[in-house]
Amino acid sequence: MGPLGWIGRTVVRDPKRVLHYPNLVKLYWRLFRDPRVSWVPKLILVAGFVYLVSPIDLLADIEMPILGIPTATLIVWLSTRGFIRLCPPNVVREHVMLIDQGA
Repeated sequence: MGPLGWIGRTVVRDPKRVLHYPNLVKLYWRLFRDPRVSWVPKLILVAGFVYLVSPIDLLADIEMPILGIPTATLIVWLSTRGFIRLCPPNVVREHVMLIDQGA
């Protein structure tokens, strides 16, 4: 697999997807700072990124044979998905609308 792995393949298939990354980062940051979001989703998000930057590798650095992605990438992806899914939907919608309006 190339240096970008599955991320590179996704960008090549849908290059417009990259344009949404800054808005996703804003959404995660706004939700993380929102007091209406409980500590559980915030803990999941932080744990995923701590695993990514941690020098201690709790899971072997193997590629998932079926998916073809490194375990750290999978952990971060699962933590970001879990974070959004556990945030109150009305709060997520509110922040998405505010980001769309340029706020």
